[in-house]
Amino acid sequence: MSKNPRWPATITYFVVALLIGVGLGSVVQTQFNLAALQAMGVEIPIEVRLTTTLQDLANFAPLYAVLFSVGFVVSQTAAVLLSRWLGGRFQAMLCTGGAVVGLWATLWLVNTLAPPPTLIAATRGIAGLAAMLATAGIAGWLFARLRQRAANAKRPRGFSGMAVVLGVGCLAAAPAVVTQPAQAQEAQAERAYQVDALAEGLEHPWSLAFLPDGRMLITERPGRLRLLSAEGDTLEASLGGVPEVFASGQAGLFDVLLSPQFEDDRQLYLSYACGSIDANHTCLAKGTLADNGLEDVSEIFRAQPAKQGAAHFGGRLAWLPDDTLILTLGDGFDYREQAQQLESHIGSIMRLNPDGSVPDDNPFVDRDDARPEIYSYGHRNVQGLVFDADNQRLIAHEHGPRGGDEINIIEAGNNYGWPIATGGVDYTGALVTPFEEYPGTEPPRLEWTPSIAPSGMARYTGDLFPAWQGDLLVGALVNKEVRRVRLSSDGTAEDVEGLFGELEERIRDVRVGPDGAVYLLTDSADGRVLRVTPAE
Repeated sequence: MSKNPRWPATITYFVVALLIGVGLGSVVQTQFNLAALQAMGVEIPIEVRLTTTLQDLANFAPLYAVLFSVGFVVSQTAAVLLSRWLGGRFQAMLCTGGAVVGLWATLWLVNTLAPPPTLIAATRGIAGLAAMLATAGIAGWLFARLRQRAANAKRPRGFSGMAVVLGVGCLAAAPAVVTQPAQAQEAQAERAYQVDALAEGLEHPWSLAFLPDGRMLITERPGRLRLLSAEGDTLEASLGGVPEVFASGQAGLFDVLLSPQFEDDRQLYLSYACGSIDANHTCLAKGTLADNGLEDVSEIFRAQPAKQGAAHFGGRLAWLPDDTLILTLGDGFDYREQAQQLESHIGSIMRLNPDGSVPDDNPFVDRDDARPEIYSYGHRNVQGLVFDADNQRLIAHEHGPRGGDEINIIEAGNNYGWPIATGGVDYTGALVTPFEEYPGTEPPRLEWTPSIAPSGMARYTGDLFPAWQGDLLVGALVNKEVRRVRLSSDGTAEDVEGLFGELEERIRDVRVGPDGAVYLLTDSADGRVLRVTPAE
């Protein structure tokens, strides 16, 4: 029976195998991501493919190395010990199989615990997952072979040294990961506003609508529709008649919007997630507001097809001047390619009649291969929406991944690029696409990289803050502030400043009240309604 190599050598072989497994895994995930783009008709020249592969080795591989090493350490230690217990037999088989199981278990654990449904995009499908697992198997097999070769050799034959060179070469393109310190924000000058809390104790409030008499309706993500007085006192903690809501992760009750003829018909609209974790949709219902709840509630739209997970539902609502209704959707995170498929609602913006039917002049209404409700497509997760009456334009923003948050002017039938063109990268550091712009897609009017995680958005049209007149006020969840953006009549945009950062709260929604004050909803389990007025 051959001797086992000593631990220093074993550690060397382990590191070599790990580096090669990480390098191969990075290359495989890049090719699967590019293949998904090619399946949508995107042309990817060989030089772009090579550059993308090298960029992912630099930016994706370091994080993947952390994930990969967890399962690899456990699996290879167990495989070596088990092989030793079996008298040195089956080492290659045990190391190979153990590496596969170790990576699978790591990916399962990460996908279960991390907010994104599937952290590594290439593993969304069976083929991509199998290919990534195969690279782990190769690494495990190599580790076993290196140990066996060393144990059987009377003296080193140079193979391990060459393997070290190859292993390091897999990551040679990866520069040292340097964490850029966040730039300290400049000290804010004394603001000419004051912030007062109107209401507290709301559970993840999502949207706000003002009733004609000054009362407020607040949606809470778990599925409650709260009625507040103009002073912020709770009149009804949970109005009855709200549709059944799927509440999990980002899913829940979203926007509330009054009918343009509310004073006559008392109708309002609610967007929400419906279904289950395994099959859910963004849904839209309308009902009539009575004294203590909603009556005559009916679902008038349900996004198709169903999707799994609890991420990226969109859910913002707005009226156009012709009394058609706009509803924004998300890409479901794992379904990003469907944002380019007109036969799917996912990753699109809808235009509907007030009863949920399809307007005759929608851009794709005459196409058999398209959903007739679609107004625009190529979106990731649209959660900010306003109609600019002064310039007669629909303005939306959407979340990018790590960077690539966008403000867009929405026009009928246009393709806004996701996931073919974006300035953002996946949360793993991997490129979603090698293209920031692509022919046939609309570039954003403004982009934030790194991401600010935009949420609600309002256009200021009140009288209390003349300097903000006509500007967009964009909630920022990550930055814990509101960005003031000036969007000129010709469509050029300027990020002017951050507001309310001293609150250090995640801002979920921004509204301009009939009194000209700015109203903020804070996103937490103990959320608040805040009122911003000029300083006294």
